[in-house]
Amino acid sequence: MDMSQILREVGRGKRGSRDLNYTEALTVAEKILKQEVSPAQTAAFLMAERMKMENVEELEAFVHACRNSAERFSVFQDGLDCAGPYDGRTKSFMATFPVAFVLAAAGLPVTLHGSDPLPPKWGVTLSVLLKEAGIDTRKMDREDARSAALRSGVMYVSSEDWCEPLRKLRPLREELGFRTVFNTAEKLIDYNHSPYLVFGVFHNTFLDRIAKLLTRFNYRRAYVVQGMEGSEDLYIDRPTRVYAVEDGDMKLELVDPAAYELDMPVPELVWTAAKQLEVAESVLSGEGHIAFVNQVLLNGGFRLYAAGRVNSIEEGIYTCQGLLESGAAYRIYQQWCVSMGGELPDSRAVSIYPASTR
Repeated sequence: MDMSQILREVGRGKRGSRDLNYTEALTVAEKILKQEVSPAQTAAFLMAERMKMENVEELEAFVHACRNSAERFSVFQDGLDCAGPYDGRTKSFMATFPVAFVLAAAGLPVTLHGSDPLPPKWGVTLSVLLKEAGIDTRKMDREDARSAALRSGVMYVSSEDWCEPLRKLRPLREELGFRTVFNTAEKLIDYNHSPYLVFGVFHNTFLDRIAKLLTRFNYRRAYVVQGMEGSEDLYIDRPTRVYAVEDGDMKLELVDPAAYELDMPVPELVWTAAKQLEVAESVLSGEGHIAFVNQVLLNGGFRLYAAGRVNSIEEGIYTCQGLLESGAAYRIYQQWCVSMGGELPDSRAVSIYPASTR
């Protein structure tokens, strides 16, 4: 079936269109990634899929096509992949960034990944945050990234450098301006072959669908998190819905910060890249606002539990608190910045007081 026929199948409107099977979707995904179809046909397909909503088989096919087009290798044996939104953050703290260094201090390797901002949010992404810290990931080769990861336990992947077709698709995606199937697929490339995953979604309609999708992959344990701005970050001011996916089964759960006495309102800030970096470093150095400290503790504790490193979220929270108070997480962050060719954060005294007293 050629692309014109595919477009007739998926482009008949909400009621008339049909879902593609896995083989059909994989063929289309590979043709798009290899630029074997015209930009007009690619745009038409992405628009049609957006209107009818991708089914699980289509999503699976696009994930596999992206994985086949990417550089992937195992740096860590037993790590966690954190899959946040590539369109960035505009209204919330990117807790996943400092959490990565807390987890590394606990002995859990972490893979972060992202790109420059994309539609629809055009928010602050990890790439933009790192530039604020003096780290230009586009100037690093894969061996540099691997070396920094081995030293620190935290790996950052610039997706459009490790999956070149995504870079070539960027102009079209920017021009379209809406979410496409690639907003999901690019987050599941799994550059480091991680056995554990936390994956962020925004809409209720995607929570169940992504959980079903993840049952088709070989993660030892994965969590789909309906987190802040569609990220993998749990809320601190209200409960968060999550799907636990393990052994082909999926179970809906609720993570309530009140159960751990961490719930509180979050200060409203203008979340520029500079502010994201400032708040992240203040938490790691022991000088953070209690609300942001609690966000890091809750998300860190939850991820240690998700990766089987502790027996409960509560145990994970206490583990993370000790690593913040001892300065262990901040030292790993400082080492990582230097290894990545960035600027060494200003020296700050690490608080010896428990977070709950500040």
